Order: sequence, then structure tokens, then C-alpha cells
Amino acid sequence: MLLLPLLLALAAFKPAERPVAGPDIPADIQALLDKHGCAACHAMNRKLVGPAWPDIAAKKYSAKRIAQLVAKPEPSNWPGYVPMAAQKVPKADMNKIADWLTKLK
Repeated sequence: MLLLPLLLALAAFKPAERPVAGPDIPADIQALLDKHGCAACHAMNRKLVGPAWPDIAAKKYSAKRIAQLVAKPEPSNWPGYVPMAAQKVPKADMNKIADWLTKLK
């Protein structure tokens, strides 16, 4: 409940434009990231409230582990960041996002 005001404030802002350099996010994945609010805290080429997508991918988590961490975050994995609130992402959408993250370099 303490993070709710922060999350609401973040949701009020549109995500910053992504830098040109770096890999592109496929349109179907970007749509899911926007739909579920992921893009409010994560970006491709820079730290926002949460780590950048390539930094997450560099942890080499399995798709299953990514889904588990989205549903039940472990803040100790990301010291120095605002702890992520648990997210309820439908399984099919979470699988697409997690599969994309496991292939991201």
C-alpha cells in the first residue's frame, strides 16, 4: 500500500521516448509492456524506476523464473532500486514477455 501513490504517480506520466540506439522492442511486446504498465518503470537503454531490460536479461533468468519474480518480486535481487510491487499479468502475456527477455542480449 505504501507504493500505491508512487505507482499511481508514475502511471500518470507517459513513458519517455526510447533512445534510438540499441535493439528495438518488437511491436507486440511493446504493446504488452504498455498494457501491463511495465514501460512505466523499465526502458530499453536506461535505468528508470527499475532496471533497463538488457540489465534484467543479463541475469540469465529462465522465462519461468521471470514470471515468478513478476508475480512475487524479490527486492534483494535488485539493490538500489525501488522495490517492485507484485504484478498480476495474465499467463499468456507473461510468457510472451518472459520469452522475449530470455532472448534479449
